[in-house]
Amino acid sequence: MKKNKLPKWNLNEIYVGHNDSKIDKDLKKLSKLTNEFIDKWKGKIKNLSGKEISNCLKEYEKINEIMGLLSTHSSLSFASNMEDVEVSRYNAKISDKLSLLFSKLIFLSLEISSVNNKVFKAWENNKVSKGWIPLIKNLRKRKKYQLSPLVEEILVEKSPTGRSSWVRLFDETSAALRFPYGKQTLTEAEILNKLSDSNPESRKIAGKSLSKILKDNSRLFGMILNVISRDKYVEDSKRGFGSILESRNLDNDIENKVVDTLVSTVSKKMPDLTHKYYKWKAKVFKKKKLDWWDRNAPLNHSENTLIKWDDAKDIVLEAFNDFNPKISKIAKQFFDNNWIDAEPRKGKASGAFAHPSVPSHHPYILMNYQGKVRDVMTLAHELGHGVHQVLAGKQGYLLSDTPLTLAETASVFGEMLVFRKLLNKAEKSQKKIMLANKIEDMLNTVARQIGFHQFENEFHKARVSSELTVDEISDIWMKTQQHAVGPYIKLDNDYRSLWAYIPHFVHTPFYVYAYAFGDCLVNALWNEYQNSDKSKFANQYIDLLVAGGTKRHDELLKPFSLSAYDNNFWAKGVNSITNMIDELETL
Repeated sequence: MKKNKLPKWNLNEIYVGHNDSKIDKDLKKLSKLTNEFIDKWKGKIKNLSGKEISNCLKEYEKINEIMGLLSTHSSLSFASNMEDVEVSRYNAKISDKLSLLFSKLIFLSLEISSVNNKVFKAWENNKVSKGWIPLIKNLRKRKKYQLSPLVEEILVEKSPTGRSSWVRLFDETSAALRFPYGKQTLTEAEILNKLSDSNPESRKIAGKSLSKILKDNSRLFGMILNVISRDKYVEDSKRGFGSILESRNLDNDIENKVVDTLVSTVSKKMPDLTHKYYKWKAKVFKKKKLDWWDRNAPLNHSENTLIKWDDAKDIVLEAFNDFNPKISKIAKQFFDNNWIDAEPRKGKASGAFAHPSVPSHHPYILMNYQGKVRDVMTLAHELGHGVHQVLAGKQGYLLSDTPLTLAETASVFGEMLVFRKLLNKAEKSQKKIMLANKIEDMLNTVARQIGFHQFENEFHKARVSSELTVDEISDIWMKTQQHAVGPYIKLDNDYRSLWAYIPHFVHTPFYVYAYAFGDCLVNALWNEYQNSDKSKFANQYIDLLVAGGTKRHDELLKPFSLSAYDNNFWAKGVNSITNMIDELETL
């Protein structure tokens, strides 16, 4: 696998670098459109007819499309090279400008949420405005949590110098970290990759290096977490949220009790999940317990052979095509048009993500491909997101966005398609290794993420009383993670600082339960797929993706006879994993 064969995206199709004169022209255009919009609509929303509110939202969507493209270019330029001072300054400039403009437009959501029931019913029954009702309903749900218009404007306008600045500090600090590894100096993405190396000594060196550098920087990362948490608590309290999790659940359009049931079910099942699996793995490695850096160690040197990028591409596209050619056709565009940045390099963001951009353009994928089976699964995961974003784009900018819970469904389903494809083609000797790898991925997606969620939950609760020291944060981390991995993984002092590299804790507090939600949901969907008309299911699944943000989870799951309100639903999702562990033990 040669590095120069890995694709890099070309953001010049949006703007030719951060000095493109078109950027300032678009900012001026945005300012003009915003002022015209304010003059035309501010203070008048409650008296609008169905046709008028539809026209208003179309104009608002046009403004947001321009904003979205500017934000896409600046944020992805930054993710491509976080160590470039000029790119960082450009990203901050765009963030400042857009926040100022958006603060002026906040009146629209406030006024829409405040319309009386009579006006809302008129809009709901009007054929012109009916399509906007999902958006309007979501805004109305937020009414009781809204502050005064002036305070809302201030919160938006000061965001780049408030919470967002701490997120930026985390990102830039993480990107600049260098980890000693023998005679080499590695980036975060590269050192994390070494934790799944086939050489035990390499894993140990990588684990020790990761731990030391994170510990050396833990005071700064601890300060960032403390600030993020306090900022969230103050705003949530002023808005009237009853718990630290409630605002995230509102964003995800999901009830508190559904999330509580998910977390409780997975937590109670840890002995049958991680505890049981890592006991099996320790036995395979002829150890009583595994060191934490051996948690993702490959079995029988299964990762010695690297998978070339072109082969990974073929594997994913073939699996998607077997499910439905339409899915594969959309995914192929990402390869054909260089919408993927897969090359690991210094200064680039670690990990992986799919960025939706705007419906009039196309999504982008960032990952750090290093040729392992897990990298192929990551590619499938992010392409699942990408395909979802393309299909949901048909709803337009304002209605295409999907709650995190359902967004993770598409990505995890993409992984499942690829796994099953590889498993069916594998020889008997390979199937045991493949099954173990898949179980590990599922445990990382379900059990580990719920462990992360429990860390966040305890940390944020403790932060209400006072700022936490690094040791106090690490104590919470160790307690919650030991339960998550179980007694057959040794979490010693080297593990105490590993909370510091998890970006979700900073970027999007309480994001992580969405991964577990998505995996359990995919397990349920997969069972339905196996027992139904394959073509019919695929079409229903595509309809689910196309819906974007126009339908809630209960509406989307109804065609599959599934319900997140059913307490057995989550148990069934978890049991799919325990059944695979049972199967593995018999091989």
